[in-house]
Formats: sequence, C-alpha cells, structure tokens
Amino acid sequence: MIKRDYYETPSSSRVMRALWKAAGGDRYILERATYSDQIKYMCLGGIVVATGLMAGLAGGYAFYTIFSPKSIEGELLDSIPHYFMAILFGVIWGLIIYNIDRFIVTSTGKGDGTEKITLEEFKTAIPRIIMGIIIAITISKPIEIRMFQSEIQSELIKKKQDQENVYKIGVENRHKNKLALLEKDIQNQTDQINQKKIALDLSNTTAIEKCGSNNPNCKYHIGIWNIVKSEENNYNTTRINNGNRINNLIIERDTVLAIQKRELGQAQSDGKKLDGLLARIKICHEIAGFWITLFITLLFVAIELTPIFFKLMLTKTPYDYLTENRDDLIRAENGIEVKYEYYTDKKGIERHLVINHEAEKLVFERSKLAEIQRDLTEYALQKYKEREQKKIDENLDNFIFTDYKYGDTLNDKGEQGNDPLNPNA
Repeated sequence: MIKRDYYETPSSSRVMRALWKAAGGDRYILERATYSDQIKYMCLGGIVVATGLMAGLAGGYAFYTIFSPKSIEGELLDSIPHYFMAILFGVIWGLIIYNIDRFIVTSTGKGDGTEKITLEEFKTAIPRIIMGIIIAITISKPIEIRMFQSEIQSELIKKKQDQENVYKIGVENRHKNKLALLEKDIQNQTDQINQKKIALDLSNTTAIEKCGSNNPNCKYHIGIWNIVKSEENNYNTTRINNGNRINNLIIERDTVLAIQKRELGQAQSDGKKLDGLLARIKICHEIAGFWITLFITLLFVAIELTPIFFKLMLTKTPYDYLTENRDDLIRAENGIEVKYEYYTDKKGIERHLVINHEAEKLVFERSKLAEIQRDLTEYALQKYKEREQKKIDENLDNFIFTDYKYGDTLNDKGEQGNDPLNPNA
C-alpha cells in the first residue's frame, strides 16, 4: 500500500475482503482507494451475500414443504432424511442465486457517473431489473408461508375438511339412488315372505278354531286343512325364491357399498393433496391479503434491486478512476487503443474505434511477407524464362522435337531428353 502524508487508507479485514469479492470489487485497487469506496463495496457485497442466504433458506424450506411427510391434518412431520435433502437443496439454490446476483451487480456499471438515473441508463438496466424481480419473488413466497404458518395450517385443515365433505356428498349422491333401489327391492321381497307367513298363520288359526288343534283330518272341515296346506306350500315356495333373491340383492348392495367406501377413501386421499406448496401460497394470499403480500414481495424486490440502482446512482470516485487507469494500462500493454465516440453508425449512435496495434502489426508483417514472396516468385520465373530462352537460341532443333505430353524431351536422334520444367529429371 502507498504511504501518504495527507491520507492513509485503513487496512481491510478478512470479512471486508470477502464482501468485496462478493460484490466483484478489485482488492488491489480498493486497498489503494478511499475508505468510502471500501465501505460501498462491502455493503454491496453484504447485500449479495444476504440475498444468497435468504434464497438458500427459502429454497430449503420450500423443498421441505413439498417433499416432507405430513400428518392427517397436513402438519409437517419431522424427517431426518428430508432435513438433509432440504439443507442440500437450500445450499445449492442459495449458491445459484448468489452467483446470479454477483453477476448482476458486477455487470452493472456506473452509468454516466452522476447521481441521476437517466432514461438511457434505466433502459440498459431493464434486463437486470427483470432478473432481480424474478429472484425476489421466488425468495419471498416461501418466507411468506413460513411467516403465516400457524394461520395457514388452521385454514388448510378447514379447507381439507370442506373438500372432503364435498367429495363425500358427491360420492354418496352418486350411489344413493342405486342403494335406495336395492334396499327397496330387498324390503319388497321380505314383505312378500311376511305376507305369506301371515296368510299361513291365519289359515292355521281358522282351522284350529273349527276342528281343534289335534284333528287336522276333520271330515267336516277337510277343505279348511287343504287351504292350510296350500298356504304352507305358497309360504315355503316364496321363502325359498325370495330368500335367494334377497341374498343376491344383499351381495349387490355390499358391492356398491364397497365401491362407495373406496371412493370415499380416494376422496380423503385427494383432500390430502391440498397441503402442497401452491395451496399454502394461495391460502397465504387469502389470509394476508393483497396489500400485505405486496408489501412483503416489494421488500424483497427492494433488497434485490438496491445494488443495481445504487450503482447507477453512484458518482465516480477514486476507485473508478483507478479502475479506468488500470484498464487503460492493460490495453496499452497489449497494444490496444480506444478512440471514444470516434464515429457514428448508420443508426446515428456514436461508436468507439478500437485499434489492436499488435494485431495490425502482425497483419502488416504477414501481408508484406506475402508481397515479397510474390515478387521473388515472379523474379524466379523471369530468370527461368531467360535461361530457357538462351537454351533455345543455342539449340533450336532440340526444342522443335520436344514432346510435352509427358513432360519428356526427345533429341534429334529420337532419344529421351530432360523435362524443361524439371532439368534434374
């Protein structure tokens, strides 16, 4: 660090340096900047870390709410495996949000370096603002249902009971007519048996009154006893036939009751599905109301978007000038020159001209080497042409008898000679 007579930058702690890193600050420059710059980036890093921690807690609780076992009333039950899974998921989710926030904060510039947020600055920050709002909403909802957990639980039990009652009434109504017809049919068959029994008892009573109980073959009232036998036959026949019919009807009724019981069990199972995360969020909105829910969501939106807007409102400080100087030095070391607002494109927007001197130097060297190689090749071909012309001048007949089909030459005696394009062949 630089020692100054007029100002000495306080030394940084490990926590401060960690928060600088979370905010994307350059430790080397911050240790040479002012204390206010150090505090600014420490606070920005603190917001990023806090957002990641809240996201981890919210994600872990949401995961545990979704997958943890629940009682009949829908209350969350303790489960060690689900605790570990929720912690693991929460850590992963928190790290994801932390890195996204860190990228958003780091990639957000200072705008025009003034305290005002102009329209152009706001337009450039819109994608980051949208991402921040989405992250804030995902963090706020699980925390909302945790804040109103007891109220949500009681309302959830009530809704489940109401839903189960509705299911129960629907199931009972669906089988009500069928069961009523079966019961009525069973009662009709039973009544017929009872009627035959009454008729038999009446005929027996009449016969006994006229003939006595010990004289069923009384010759004076033989017809009465025939009536008794006839009623007895009718009773036995009706009892057997209707009894079989009643047994079949009872079996059918029991089958319908079993189906109804199964559907009621399914209705209870469907009622348990109302204790999911979405149901709790809906109940939370009903309990808390629109304004309280909006206030909680806006609170997390404000926390999430604070670094973005603050960076747009921050004026340039020594840290920013040192950063610009660092960038210029690195560009200069690597032969990069930037001419700001050098030209205007077709849309009328002023653009910077970037000159890569090292690259241009390499391109220039390569192009000059190519030109020299081309000149040397032309020179070599010219020399070769002159040499061949000299050979022709010295021995014209040898040139006349040259066969160029395969690149071979024939002398005047018909013997194979050398290829003029390959003298060493």
